[in-house]
Amino acid sequence: MSKLNTHKNISSPDDFYAELLAAHEGLSKDESDAFNARLILILANHIGERETLSEALEAAANT
Repeated sequence: MSKLNTHKNISSPDDFYAELLAAHEGLSKDESDAFNARLILILANHIGERETLSEALEAAANT
């Protein structure tokens, strides 16, 4: 059974996207990549469930 929620689940998604873009302003490509890696690891730690994380990796690879 899938644990990964791929349905709209963020309140004000446009606002979040704008905030994400703003967080990258002024960063070099390497700094932006490092920021994304840190963000992914923080969110993965928050999720915590390996099965869900594996599903997310698979979904990202197939998108």
